[in-house]
Amino acid sequence: MVPMERVVGIGGVFIRAADPAALGAWYREFLGLDADENGLWFPAAGPTVFATFDPDTDYFGSRTQQTMLNFRVRDLDAMLAQLRAKGASVLGEPEAMEGVGRFGWVTDPEGNRIELWEPIA
Repeated sequence: MVPMERVVGIGGVFIRAADPAALGAWYREFLGLDADENGLWFPAAGPTVFATFDPDTDYFGSRTQQTMLNFRVRDLDAMLAQLRAKGASVLGEPEAMEGVGRFGWVTDPEGNRIELWEPIA
């Protein structure tokens, strides 16, 4: 029996944007995503969630948004405060999920809802 090949991680995140350079700059300035000029980024090791949702979910914000980025953060409260101070559109208050961690949300300048996750240490 031949073993099944498996994916070994997320290889990239690609976002269609009206102004790609400006949106890339927002992710660097507001979220500290330190990708190089080719988009190469070396995130810290840690858990990654792959989940599917019902088509009528409001969890992503707009129903026209088919996917949602989720970034792990060390300190959710500090990240949300930083985003608010820079004028980003932070949505609601953080929420906790027992056994998983805390979550907060922000919308990027193109209207994409992003989830920020502080996993349980």
